[in-house]
Order: sequence, then C-alpha cells, then structure tokens
Amino acid sequence: MTDRLPHPVRSDARDNRAGILEAARAVFGEEGLGAPMREVARRAGVGPATLYRHFPTKQLLIAETYAEQRRTCRAAVSDALADPDPWHGFQTLVERICELHAHSRGFADAFMTAFPEAMDFAADREGTVRAVAELARRAQESGRLRPGFVVDDLILMLMAHRGLQDTPPAARITASRRFAAYVIEAFRATPETGAPTSLPPAPRLRLAHPPASP
Repeated sequence: MTDRLPHPVRSDARDNRAGILEAARAVFGEEGLGAPMREVARRAGVGPATLYRHFPTKQLLIAETYAEQRRTCRAAVSDALADPDPWHGFQTLVERICELHAHSRGFADAFMTAFPEAMDFAADREGTVRAVAELARRAQESGRLRPGFVVDDLILMLMAHRGLQDTPPAARITASRRFAAYVIEAFRATPETGAPTSLPPAPRLRLAHPPASP
C-alpha cells in the first residue's frame, strides 16, 4: 500500500489567497481592523464564499495578513536581547517597533488590540513585554535607563504613537522617527554630554480642520 501524496494547491487558489491578503493589507491599512470582510472580498475581486473558504474567521485573516510584520517584530525583540549593550538594544527596539507600527495601521491596531481568538498576537505582545522588562532591568543596571521606567511606559508610548496613524503616509514615517527619538531621550537616565543630541528631521504636519456646521 502506498502513501497518498497531498493534492497540490491549484494555481487559481494560490492566486486567490495572495489577492485576498494583498486586499486585506490595503483595506485594514486604510480603514482599520473594523473594516468588513465583504470589503476585503470586493477589493480582492472574489466572492464571500471564496474568502471564507481560505479564512473562516476574521481573526485568522488578520493573523495571516500580518504574519511578516509579526516575524519582523519577533526578530527585533531577539536582536535587542542579544545586543551586548543593553541600552543600545533598548533604543533599537523602541525605534524598530515604532517604525514597524508606522508602516502599517492595521498591524498597529492588531498588536495593541485584544482579540480573544488571536492567540498569535497575544503571544507576540507578551513576548515583547517580557523582552522589554529584561532589557529594562539590564539597562537600568548599566545606569543608562532612568530608574523610574516601568514596562507600562512602553504601552503608553505605543498608545501615543497610534495617534500618528491619521497622518499622511509620507509624513507618518518621518514623524514616527522623530517621536521615537524624543521618547528615547525621555527614557535616558541622564542627558548626553558633549555634542548636542541630533534629532531626525521634523515632518510637515497640518492640524485637521473641524467639520463645517450644517
């Protein structure tokens, strides 16, 4: 008796899956995670049945849509922990997480929002929190991170950083880098001596006008 080989995935099914994920990244990036599944299907050019055949739940779609970003986040955490200079590792982690969130509104929402079914994101958040706690311990022992820092300060930073999601994409990345630089300076135990601290360039931002009264 011979073992049965798995049926190869048809090319049209692969194309549909890739198209759905591309559409999901665009829709969630523009409208946030509250965007309906039918809009993802419409943007992908497939019917709802095809969408649900590939992704039976929205949580599964979200997890797969941002699989690459989750891998990048885990790599950033791993690199920071492996850095022999804990303060440099801490700085780099703050910068990389901010940049990752700035590039994707949907990922920022998924990372910060509690989905009971999305255990992958919960594990990512818990892993990041544990890494920050360990990095903070090492950096405080080195005297470079201010003693009053607590892990909740990272959550506070990310909550504030989410406010950049309404900024146009070109300005958002620039704003995110400057925001991260200011946050790192706030976390530093003592100001750097010698040459003045250089900051990334400031973005050109405009305040939104309130809607006109009817």
